Amino acid sequence: MTLTVVGSIAFDAVQTPFGERERMLGGSAVHFSLAASYFTSVRVVGPVGDDFTATELNVLESHGVITDDIEQVEGASTFFWKGHYEYDLNMAHTDDTQLNVFGEFEPKLSPESSGADMLFLANIQPDLQRQVRAQCDSARFTALDTMNLWIDTAKDSLRSAIGEADCVLINDAEIRQLTDEPNLARAANAVLALGPKVVIAKQGEYGAALFTPGGFFALPGFPLEDVRDPTGAGDSFAGGFLGYLDGECEAIDQQTLRTAMGYGTVLASYNVEEFGTERVSRLTRDEIESRLVALRSMTDFRLRSD
Repeated sequence: MTLTVVGSIAFDAVQTPFGERERMLGGSAVHFSLAASYFTSVRVVGPVGDDFTATELNVLESHGVITDDIEQVEGASTFFWKGHYEYDLNMAHTDDTQLNVFGEFEPKLSPESSGADMLFLANIQPDLQRQVRAQCDSARFTALDTMNLWIDTAKDSLRSAIGEADCVLINDAEIRQLTDEPNLARAANAVLALGPKVVIAKQGEYGAALFTPGGFFALPGFPLEDVRDPTGAGDSFAGGFLGYLDGECEAIDQQTLRTAMGYGTVLASYNVEEFGTERVSRLTRDEIESRLVALRSMTDFRLRSD
């Protein structure tokens, strides 16, 4: 199986109440790829500038991520985001955004990337998401992410992109904004009516909810005593979720979707323990499985006696 992700590759500067980093590897495609790489073969598509070096490439390639479709633009700089968090880590405050190479991004997919079994359209302009989706018509499962900017500026195009996807991952505030429905269940059903089979409402530290025509499922966030930086948690969730579905599931049904939610929750929980990619980049599969067991035990309402 192969999984292609199209999205941002970035340098981030982040400050939280628990520390800061002036320049660290980030971007939706990076966080997603690292999380998914523990389950399947991942191809990443996105632009970088001259400042993106072999050191950054090695973070991805050391995890088996295929970087052939990373486009290095001469004489340009990599996408840069600077932000800070206060004690409410669910709310990111943007201090600076420099699109740089990402401002003129036109996705270029090799035949190998466009022929992937599964596709993740990370948070990019909806028209670009539709262009990529059209190139990947053999994908058995396509998921997309979005944000409030595109709801405000490209709502009609976004609704069309959603209609061409199998799965939508979106935070709970944005799903309400997109549908003008204050109730989350009603909002999710309104998105399902656009065409996707699966809607996941991300709820930050409170977990995520899964909506399908066949039912509803929810998991809390994994409780942690030490949270440093939530940047990239949603993309790490998506990477764990789709990576498991692509690499370890012959069929996508209610059971595999629920298990994938568990893996997504686990990867997101590791992501927030340190800054940027620091924790996820040195994970082991044993650590992932151990936390999944703990999550399963925590969410089973049946008390067991040995």
